[in-house]
Amino acid sequence: MKFICQQQILIKALNTVSKAVTSRSTLPILKGILLNVEGNKLKLLASDLDLSIEKTIDIEDGIDGSVVVQSKLFMDIIRKLPSGDIIVEEEENNTLFIKSSKSEFRIVGLSAEEFPSFGEEEGENKKITFDKEILKEMIRKTSFSASIDESKGVITGILTELKNDSLNMVSLDGFRMAIVREKMENKDERKIIISAKIMNEIGKIISESEGVEKLDFFVGEKKAIARLDDTKIVMRLLDGEFIKYKDILPKEHKCKIKVSRDELFESIERASIFSREGKNNLIKVSINEDMMTITSRSEEGKVKEELAIEKEGINVEIGFNSKYVLDAIKVIDDEEVIMEFNASVNPCLVKPVEGDKYEYLILPVRINNAL
Repeated sequence: MKFICQQQILIKALNTVSKAVTSRSTLPILKGILLNVEGNKLKLLASDLDLSIEKTIDIEDGIDGSVVVQSKLFMDIIRKLPSGDIIVEEEENNTLFIKSSKSEFRIVGLSAEEFPSFGEEEGENKKITFDKEILKEMIRKTSFSASIDESKGVITGILTELKNDSLNMVSLDGFRMAIVREKMENKDERKIIISAKIMNEIGKIISESEGVEKLDFFVGEKKAIARLDDTKIVMRLLDGEFIKYKDILPKEHKCKIKVSRDELFESIERASIFSREGKNNLIKVSINEDMMTITSRSEEGKVKEELAIEKEGINVEIGFNSKYVLDAIKVIDDEEVIMEFNASVNPCLVKPVEGDKYEYLILPVRINNAL
């Protein structure tokens, strides 16, 4: 195996596929990247068995062959080499010779035969085409709300729900829930659940891509394959029944306020300076007539924030984990938001002033009179 490639092109490709490299596996092969030359094309592949990424780039003077290189070591070398052509050539016993300008390296690789197979592409008759920017934004606005506890099964993932005229994405972790909706025409109705961690990596790959507006998904029974120009992403689908999220949404409210998104975010962020020092990032929110008061205290001090609101309904006093509120407000782009309440023990619903493009449900925290 041999190829010549520009340093900047190679490092960009390595940055993409390395998103699928695992550091937790006891299998050395999964800590590597497969380099496969066919003609004047180089395929780079990485996999942690749940997520596999393949990137194809153009090369010069290619000699067919394959070898697996240790990801971190190889990337460190390529990243530190000067800009310009890099010669990579396989020698005996999977040893790789790397040359650029006046620098030369030899590193020990692994046999490509041990690298896991991507498997056959399945479900090509179930193609879904996404606008890549819309998909990226929907991932950003839901992934933070999925559980990070891997023992929690399907709620570590994002439910992607295809309706005849819409695309819905839902995530929850037992303390908050995020729902985002976009108008989209679909031939078939379908539900799939993909790990939020994997979806975040897809979002990063979309951000790094150029000149392509669409992303194609080919959905099978156990996995989905995404194609974005010269990048192929194979991901395992999470198996199980997602929580019936519509049943969790409040059907009515006793208090409804309209508030500036920026002012709310900044007030809670200041209040959380003290809440982080205490337990549960606790803040107290008091809604009284046309004013919202946010308070928090710790052994180091206390804070009080006031901001103007438009209110309908009863007064409310409720406690929140400030992080959960900030996480939701942070991803909203609207100037104003609606917040709906029922009582101090019931969740709060954050939604747009008009329409239903998003809904964020946040569970309250019990407060005491000292706060």
